[in-house]
Amino acid sequence: MVDTSVRSAAGANLPTSAPEPLASDLCWLLARASHALMTELTAALEGSGISPREHSVLATALTGDFTQTELARMVGLDKTTMVVTVDELEAAGLAERRQSSTDRRARVIAVTDAGVQKVKEAEEVLDRVRDEVLATLPESDRTVFLRALGQLARGRLAEPVPCAHPVRRRA
Repeated sequence: MVDTSVRSAAGANLPTSAPEPLASDLCWLLARASHALMTELTAALEGSGISPREHSVLATALTGDFTQTELARMVGLDKTTMVVTVDELEAAGLAERRQSSTDRRARVIAVTDAGVQKVKEAEEVLDRVRDEVLATLPESDRTVFLRALGQLARGRLAEPVPCAHPVRRRA
């Protein structure tokens, strides 16, 4: 294969096309697309005071009263990353740990007014980038692609299988 690599924002050389053995490898394709999209979203949010990960936590926390552990599971973060993320959100005044109204021993993550505003601002940027990415597909393929990917993410690939050597998930 001819080297048609490009330099990513992270500085690594990334091929613009899949090496022949990986051209139809679902894992490679999903990982590659996920990394490129997350990098683009992170770059688009630079200077906004929020990262895609922090946005995911805040947006999910807005939907109910959830503990850190519940939010970590829902968003797909390990406990350590979640603690660091909530610490960052608290330091920025975007979220607070509050006593649960149903269990005095539990703390829930509450989004502050500033956090609500930050989520709204971030969603405008994130929606724009997602729209730009999806616009590279023919319109008829977009709906099919999102529906199929959603079926995988909510179905067969919703949770990792038990594994003797768990794979570390990038935050």
